[in-house]
Amino acid sequence: MKIAPQYRIYACFFLFAFALGALLSRMPDLQTHLDVSESQLGLTIIGMSIGSLISLTFSAPLIDRMGSRFTAFVTVLGTATIYALIPWLPSAVAVFVALFFAGLLAGALEINLNVETDRLEAQYGRSYMNRAHGNWSLGFFITALLGASLRQAGMSMQLHLAIAVGAVFVIGIWMMSGMVNAPHRPNMHTGDTPRIAFPNWGLLPLCLIGIAAFLVEGAGIDWSAIYMRDVFAVEPFIGGLGLTLFSGFMAATRLFADPIVERFGPRHTAISLLTLAAIGALAVGLAPVPWVALLGFALLGIGCSAVYPLAVSAAAQRTDRPSAVNVAALGQVTFIVFFLAPPLLGFVAEYLGIRNSYLIVLPVILVGLVASRALGTRKLDMPAGLPPEPATPHG
Repeated sequence: MKIAPQYRIYACFFLFAFALGALLSRMPDLQTHLDVSESQLGLTIIGMSIGSLISLTFSAPLIDRMGSRFTAFVTVLGTATIYALIPWLPSAVAVFVALFFAGLLAGALEINLNVETDRLEAQYGRSYMNRAHGNWSLGFFITALLGASLRQAGMSMQLHLAIAVGAVFVIGIWMMSGMVNAPHRPNMHTGDTPRIAFPNWGLLPLCLIGIAAFLVEGAGIDWSAIYMRDVFAVEPFIGGLGLTLFSGFMAATRLFADPIVERFGPRHTAISLLTLAAIGALAVGLAPVPWVALLGFALLGIGCSAVYPLAVSAAAQRTDRPSAVNVAALGQVTFIVFFLAPPLLGFVAEYLGIRNSYLIVLPVILVGLVASRALGTRKLDMPAGLPPEPATPHG
């Protein structure tokens, strides 16, 4: 069976999210198993964040030497294996250590897949980055629904995660076995790869764009259900629709955004999306009735969907440093924001009101709009002498 190279990348994104989402859907069961409080569970989970940040800082040279295929095997299968082992660990300390190593692999996975996607874009003159991240969102969406159903059916956490890792191994080995390193961009940086990746001034506008996207994402994912409960006192089903609409529209937009980027260019696409995000934040912050807030959450999902993938593509295309270093440096900044956004927005909600936690993202979105000038306006052109986009999988 011939499988186009971009679909192998999509599968890696999907499988990573599928395995991680299975674990996250069982957090209540893990808390009971470890017999810890909410704050203690939060300190345990932070191990993955620490590992990812370290990996994003130091792993770029190693990934460059190992190549995309070997790195994909190690990171996709490695993270899934660690997640499946966690229900069997006896203490919160052991889980923290396991998640730390999972974070090391997850950071390397992000660098590897984003850089390889960018190289495929350069090779075939097509945009794949949004669809790649769309499959990450789709993986989370599917595994969240599946996890809720399996918990309702009474399946144990151990069996659930064992089934998840089994599916990742079967599908992952099949999809990754035929991976071939895509050629480097013709204008790539030719110097040595720095051992440590840190943001530089040239990367600052892209970091600001990523910060805007992740702040919106944090507001939509972490606080939507609480917002609907506190502001409108709706029943749980309606309250949960905010998160459902946000994540669903975010995934759908990512999956279908690449042709739009190809036609209108990255800058115009990002400006349009961030404008929709601003409208969505206003709708949520000022909503007089629940349906207006739900519409706002849908717009927030659309608005932040493709913005970060566009920033990743732009970082990978910079020629001042190797692509892996710039992608890793961008990931550091946006990852920190994604980690800090929920408690910061919670602080605003507690002292200024939860409506204001959505209105306060507007200045950050405005900064992202201004920084969007750093994105290119050129539509993607087909490189001379190369075939069109690889065909879809077929037998």
